[in-house]
Amino acid sequence: MQIRLTILSLVSLFLLASCSKDGDFTLTGKVNGLKKGKIYLQRIEDTSLVTIDSVIVDGDPTFEFITDLKEPQIVYLALEKVDAYEYDDRIMIFAEPGQMTVNTSLKNFESQAAITGSQNQQKLDEYTKIIRRFNDQNLDLIKKSFEVRKEGWEDSIVFYDNKLQNLTKRKYLYTVNFALNNKEYEVAPYLAVSEIFDANVKYLDTIYSSLKPKIRRSKYGKALKDYIKERKDMPEETTTTTTDSTYTE
Repeated sequence: MQIRLTILSLVSLFLLASCSKDGDFTLTGKVNGLKKGKIYLQRIEDTSLVTIDSVIVDGDPTFEFITDLKEPQIVYLALEKVDAYEYDDRIMIFAEPGQMTVNTSLKNFESQAAITGSQNQQKLDEYTKIIRRFNDQNLDLIKKSFEVRKEGWEDSIVFYDNKLQNLTKRKYLYTVNFALNNKEYEVAPYLAVSEIFDANVKYLDTIYSSLKPKIRRSKYGKALKDYIKERKDMPEETTTTTTDSTYTE
């Protein structure tokens, strides 16, 4: 009898161990105000958004994901509410192996998200804060450009078109300089391939050449290398959105 109980205990422990999740990345957090719904952990694979894992929320707004990340990369935390269609909100996270935390609210799922545990995320937040200023200026100029076009004021149309073009150049050059100043992080090649992919290839080449060897071997380092080769193999450079000047914030 004692032997049988011992065997049953060992089997139970084995089953529990086999059911437990294992991985190099743990994401925990809380969605204040969420009573029922489903939270998805997603990432891009071959240009498609795929679900890595999901958690059903029923009363307890906390969640935990454990998976294999292997290296820093962008993942998404998506929320599906029980009374809504598809995903209502999605948070972009620059995830890194280790422990990360995301705390947010149901009402402002994306905008109120507080993400900790990733150096690349900190750098991305820093970049995004400045880029929002560029985007706000861009919207203001577009509005003014639209108004003068309605009135048919040719001189003003040219003026605001030039302002918009110069703002775009400043935005691109800021991104280039930000990547160069953060060449030891995976966020540098990520910004190159995601934010300024249509910039003059010489700027992309400059960013890649500045990267630390470890970053060149990363997911986005390899993507940048392949993209630069693809651009250089084109018959001629067709898109130039930056100038030869430099810009520092």
